[in-house]
Amino acid sequence: MSTPKRKYNGKDVDMLITSSTLIENALANKTFLQSKRSTWTDAFFDDLQSKITTALEEHLGVDSAKDLRQSTQTLISIQKQALKDLAEIKVQIAEDFKKDKTKQTEVLNQLGFTTYLKNAQKGDQEALVQLLYKFKTNLTASLKAEIVAKGTAPGILDQTAAYADTLKNADITQETFKGTRKEITTAGINAFNEIYEEVISIGKIASKFHKEEPVKQDLFSFTKINKTINAQRTSSTPTAK
Repeated sequence: MSTPKRKYNGKDVDMLITSSTLIENALANKTFLQSKRSTWTDAFFDDLQSKITTALEEHLGVDSAKDLRQSTQTLISIQKQALKDLAEIKVQIAEDFKKDKTKQTEVLNQLGFTTYLKNAQKGDQEALVQLLYKFKTNLTASLKAEIVAKGTAPGILDQTAAYADTLKNADITQETFKGTRKEITTAGINAFNEIYEEVISIGKIASKFHKEEPVKQDLFSFTKINKTINAQRTSSTPTAK
C-alpha cells in the first residue's frame, strides 16, 4: 500500500503545534464561539487537543506538547510588544535626526529598520526576528548615547534589544522537545491529515465569526501561527544581512 500524501506543507511537528495553539485560542474564546456554533462544546475542543497530544507523543516522540504550545504563546505576546516599541523608536529617530538626512538614514539602516520593519509590520515573523537581532547587535554604547541624547528614553532601547534573546529562549524547535525519532507510519500520516483538516475548518469558521476584529482573527489564522513557529526556529540561528 502506498504512503498517503500529507495535506499540509512543512514539518509535522509544526503543523501539530500550530493546531494545538489554535485550539487553545478557541478554548480561551469559547464563550463567544459556542454561542455561534453548538457543536463546539468543551468536550469537542478537549477531545481534539487530546488527539494532537497523542499524535505528538506516539508518532513523533515529542515529550511536551504543552511546553511547545506555551512557548508559541509567549512568542506571540512578545512580538506584539516588540512591534509597538520598534515603531516608537523609529519615529523618534526619524524626527530627531531629520535635519541630518545622512545620519538619519545611517542609523535606521544600522538598526535594521530600513530592511526589515515594513515586512515585520505586515506579519512576517522572520523579518521581525532579523530586525531584533540586527537592532541588538548594532546598538553600540556610542550609538545608544547619541539616540538618548536626542530624547529617546534609554529604557525602551534596552527593552527592545532584549527581545531578541527572549524570542530565542522561547525555544520552539523540533529537536528541543523531541524525545525519540520515530519513523512516520501510514497511520501517523492519516492521523496528522485528519487533525489538520479539522483544525483548518475551525480556523476558517472562527475567523469569519471575528471578521470585524482583525486581532482576534489572527488567533485563528493557521498560516500566521505557523509562521510564528518557523520564525522562532530562525531566531535560534540568526543571520546578519
